[in-house]
Amino acid sequence: MAVHDFRSQRVFVEHDLAANSRFEASREQANYLLNVLRIPDGGSILIFNGRDGEWRAEIEAIGRKKCNLKPTELVRKQTAPYSLRYCFAPLKQGRLDYMVQKAVEMGVGVLQPVITQYTQVRSINESRLRANAIEAAEQCGILNIPDIKPIIPLSELVETMGTSNTLVFCDEERPHVSAINKFESKTDLTLLIGPEGGFSDEERTLIQTSPNVARLGLGPRILRADTAAVAALAILQSSIGDWYPSTNC
Repeated sequence: MAVHDFRSQRVFVEHDLAANSRFEASREQANYLLNVLRIPDGGSILIFNGRDGEWRAEIEAIGRKKCNLKPTELVRKQTAPYSLRYCFAPLKQGRLDYMVQKAVEMGVGVLQPVITQYTQVRSINESRLRANAIEAAEQCGILNIPDIKPIIPLSELVETMGTSNTLVFCDEERPHVSAINKFESKTDLTLLIGPEGGFSDEERTLIQTSPNVARLGLGPRILRADTAAVAALAILQSSIGDWYPSTNC
């Protein structure tokens, strides 16, 4: 039996979820369910809010533009929030959208934008980041929505790193994948990927003052920042993250 129901439509909601409760879907969701998917009155979907697990819900149509959602059955209990923190220099919007979606699919629990010396885009749209994160979670059966943090300078990130946190930063000057398995899986993981121009020498020195730091090379080719995110997250999750059998990142 499959762990997830991949055939039913999934929708993220803000409301608390409990058996036989009832609430009105947002205008956008009602239009999507009734007029795009054409789910009939009495049909069902899966809903989640990142707190109360995944529920099967009945659609109660109110005309063509409104509907109520009525949770009827808990189908999956809420999972623990992911602890993996992904720190990144903001990119142009299209690449940023892609990167956020893939980071959510890969099990990131915190999205932390960081300003570095060579960062070209120095502001972000947090609402758009959240919308992309929710869309990825809806499509991939994920129950947790990442926490999106306000943008901070690199120096502030380094200052806040504690001894219980392992900082893994992708360093283009290290041509080979580094051995990061020496770090205990119980430590919280923070992955840092720089902008398209990489890190300056001063920033590289600053980063390595963190208590637990590992340089991660991603091979002999220069990767775009959004590609590097997927590659680095795959390495971390398979080595010391929640892809590894004995860990639960």
